[in-house]
Amino acid sequence: MSGQSIITEELGSFESQHGRFAGSTLSDYWALTKPEVNFLILITTGVGFYLGSRDAARPLSFLALFNTLLGTLLVASGTGTLNQYIERKFDAQMRRTARRPAAAGRLKPAAVLAFGIVLAGTGSVYLAAAVNPLTSVLAILTLLSYLFVYTPLKRKTPLCVLVGAFPGAMPPLIGWAGASGRLSIEAGILFAILFLWQFPHFMAIAWMYREDYDRAGYLVLPKGNMRIPFVTLETLLPLLALIAISIVQFPTRHAAIVGCAGALLSVGYLYFGLEFVFQRSRAAARRLLAASIVYLPLLFALTTTLCNRARR
Repeated sequence: MSGQSIITEELGSFESQHGRFAGSTLSDYWALTKPEVNFLILITTGVGFYLGSRDAARPLSFLALFNTLLGTLLVASGTGTLNQYIERKFDAQMRRTARRPAAAGRLKPAAVLAFGIVLAGTGSVYLAAAVNPLTSVLAILTLLSYLFVYTPLKRKTPLCVLVGAFPGAMPPLIGWAGASGRLSIEAGILFAILFLWQFPHFMAIAWMYREDYDRAGYLVLPKGNMRIPFVTLETLLPLLALIAISIVQFPTRHAAIVGCAGALLSVGYLYFGLEFVFQRSRAAARRLLAASIVYLPLLFALTTTLCNRARR
């Protein structure tokens, strides 16, 4: 499954540096799983699980949490591995990804393919058996939409950004389903937060590495005169929507203070988005990227706090 779609294409820039110290086959297989991407996936899955257990009025089960996170980790690792198998020739053309094990040719394509299938298959079965079928179905849908819809669209249309945000926003739903066995409106709010968060996050990445993407034939940004309007809309509209969601999520009489804090946090995120849109510099894009990485865990922490207040 893949919160990896848009969610952390850039966290993968760290991953490209694995080649500097990837002196062993084991470290190359480790790099295939995109551990830094999986960390964020597990965090958002864990938040979904915690809030899902509260919504279902169930005590938090650490065994169920462990099973959900483990199954999710396996599917996410398999998805990341299979993505590198599919895109190995294109990754080799980008400075940011040329050091990946498959792109650099340090691992044979057949070995990468087999490793990814085993991880994803094991994770899917594990979720169905150890958690519940719904979590497995959600994970499989995420994997399929990421690998077979978003990934090929990256070379055909900038609309891939919109499409890729769907699998990227799935981890909280998987966590919620793992805790409660169902989905709800509140789970949809978590999905919406993560869905919207990805657009400015990825616009910053796409702008910083636009020459790299162009060289490899990826159409994550439009060509010519449409590029700047596209980046502007894809950055600012989701940021404005995030402010609205921060205010209205989980409405209760206890929510005012926390909701205002979330709105202020979203306004701060918007500030960096505006700076990026007006300056369109690499430095401004990097600041927006950093703000996005700080914003998400803080907003989820506030959401968790708000949920706790609502249940008292």
